[in-house]
Amino acid sequence: MQRIYTERAHLMCPNMCFGIVMAVNRPYDETSIRDAVKRLAAAHPFLNALLGYAEAENAYYYRATDRPQMELRLKGGRYDAPESALAAPEIMKEYRQLTGRDWDLFEEGMLKISVWQAGTMTQFLLVFHHLLADGRGALGLAEELAECYVRGLEPKSAPETLISSVQDFPPDSRLPLISRMLVSKANRDWEKERHCVTYADYHAFANEFLRSDRVRHSIFRIGQEKLDRIRQKCHEEQVTVNDYLIAKMMQEEKTRKVIIASDLRSRLSCYREGALGNYSTAFSVEVKKREVAERETSRTQMSDQNALEVRSLFSLARTVHDRVAVTMAHPKHLYLVLQCYAELDPGLLDAAFISCKGGFPSKAGKFIGSLFFGFEAGNGYSITNLGAIESESIADAYFIPPASPAICKTQGILTVNGVMTVCTSER
Repeated sequence: MQRIYTERAHLMCPNMCFGIVMAVNRPYDETSIRDAVKRLAAAHPFLNALLGYAEAENAYYYRATDRPQMELRLKGGRYDAPESALAAPEIMKEYRQLTGRDWDLFEEGMLKISVWQAGTMTQFLLVFHHLLADGRGALGLAEELAECYVRGLEPKSAPETLISSVQDFPPDSRLPLISRMLVSKANRDWEKERHCVTYADYHAFANEFLRSDRVRHSIFRIGQEKLDRIRQKCHEEQVTVNDYLIAKMMQEEKTRKVIIASDLRSRLSCYREGALGNYSTAFSVEVKKREVAERETSRTQMSDQNALEVRSLFSLARTVHDRVAVTMAHPKHLYLVLQCYAELDPGLLDAAFISCKGGFPSKAGKFIGSLFFGFEAGNGYSITNLGAIESESIADAYFIPPASPAICKTQGILTVNGVMTVCTSER
């Protein structure tokens, strides 16, 4: 395999592992589990890769090996869950154990799979490093594993071709003038500082950070009947379910700004169907209080308190809908974060997190980490919705979202066979 260079955000993101939990419709069988995992690795080169480093270019890359690098943890055992096999407490305990330290990617792979017996089903926990895949890619890999294990379907070979330069972005997505000026100044200041963050520096600091960075997880589910009612109301109000969820977070958390993830697969010529890697971006949805008030005054007044709350929520959701539509239609907004990655000096990008948290002396790194990525404040809110799937092989599943140091509360949303599960990671 040729060298495929990584996206450079990896040294700024401790606690950016995430998980897919799924119960599949087949009894626990260790031989078949090992076989399915082996076949999965044969189809996806990144599952056989470790991290490499080219010192002359100060560049990290995926280093191919001749064997799978995934860690398979066969837990066996039997437990009975009253409502869902996903409710077992040992799942989240295992997740916290696996993500409670910074993985040394020079020595270990980017995916860890834990498997339990769950009555007549098999329970999988897949924990991904963000260099392996984004949320949508992780879900696709989980579906492939389930289909292989339950039905014997062969995973499809998918060569990885990552975003490699600004040439992979639309020509009209270049950074706005002020952002370019700020990036240029930060790059010049970084060059004057004449130092860099080594992987050893980052790895040691990230491990220490994770010891004290406690993240709580909670899960709630929306059944098919209630979800159908929400969908119907969203349809009537001409908003999406995602608009509704964003507005709901804004109301509950009393915030007017939420970061959301957006899948770029259909927009990128470098993407190959089924490939691993990161093909997503993120952007903020911000709504001013007066904008919602203006919408509400134009609607019929209601005396019922519950009706007033519903009206307020969907007024906010419609404003969110308009904001999202504007961003999705304008590449300058949609690709903003990725263009920052591309324009920043790679070494400066590495320094953004660790400088904000006091682990590395760099004014340029602290400037970028605080102004562009919010690491110093760490008070953001975010939502990542992986959408809805129907599956005969997967009985149930949910998505454990990453807990970025810039975010104090994030929700991961996945709908499987008509049931929506929301998993919250919160500091």
